[in-house]
Amino acid sequence: MRALVISGGGSKGAFAGGVAQYLLEEQGYNYEIFVGTSTGSLLISHLALPNINKIKEIYTSVKQSDIFSNRPFRIKKGKFGGKEISIDHLSVLRNLLRGSKTFGESQNLRKLIKNTLTETEFNQLKESGKEVVVTVSNLSLNQVEYKSIHDFTYNDFCDWIWISCNYIPFMSLVQKDGCEYADGGFGSMIPIEEAINRGAKTVDVIILETEVTYYNRLPSRNPFSLLTNMHSFMLDRVEKQNIRIGKFVAGNHNAIINLYYTPTVLTTNSLIFDKKKMSNWWDSGFNYAKQKNKELNEIKDAE
Repeated sequence: MRALVISGGGSKGAFAGGVAQYLLEEQGYNYEIFVGTSTGSLLISHLALPNINKIKEIYTSVKQSDIFSNRPFRIKKGKFGGKEISIDHLSVLRNLLRGSKTFGESQNLRKLIKNTLTETEFNQLKESGKEVVVTVSNLSLNQVEYKSIHDFTYNDFCDWIWISCNYIPFMSLVQKDGCEYADGGFGSMIPIEEAINRGAKTVDVIILETEVTYYNRLPSRNPFSLLTNMHSFMLDRVEKQNIRIGKFVAGNHNAIINLYYTPTVLTTNSLIFDKKKMSNWWDSGFNYAKQKNKELNEIKDAE
């Protein structure tokens, strides 16, 4: 069986969409297993259908307001030309006074998920027999959980997709089944092991980071930039650990792993959703996968 695994990465998910489009349409790969974390969980249902043009339109037109019902930060032009975030004190205070445990809320993302993945499409995907799995972090039980489409109703599965994307404390902390849940990336950024445990013998893995670290982060300019830098550091550690574990498990199960990293640093803040950049990233992902597979074929021919 062949599996497609897509890591977390916020707005960088547009790049993953381009890579996946090439693998599905140009390479003609037939995936029986789809596993995603965070932004990857948003992609996989549509890729499995496949509704590639639909999810491309969503990813290349999404705005901050489509994600946040209460955005806890402002976006401004940075000193060195890029964009950076700073705390929106009024929004954060309003959220805390309402009794929220987080700085911001992402209820609009929950609505977007239901508006874009219909119940008819959900049933169609369920009947197809394909395994579609999203990753969530159970903070109450201190464990990572994998939620398969075959185990839930439409509304519940939409909840799990949403929960997988909730990058706390900037987005919603969700209580479900008596437990508190958050972004799956906090526990399993790249769920290669899960795909292999479900029977995959070939795993194509899209990793929304460069293979080698090419940059030093700029000094934190405010508490929010410090918090995002700290989160990024921790998720980088989780990511590298997931890859090492995935390679180890693959070796023990005679599975093949194909890794697709981003060739360049796309952004240092994946909470910023820029339509023009995300459209370019989708095209870049497609072209990168095309070039990578061309090089692999040339190596095989030479052998």
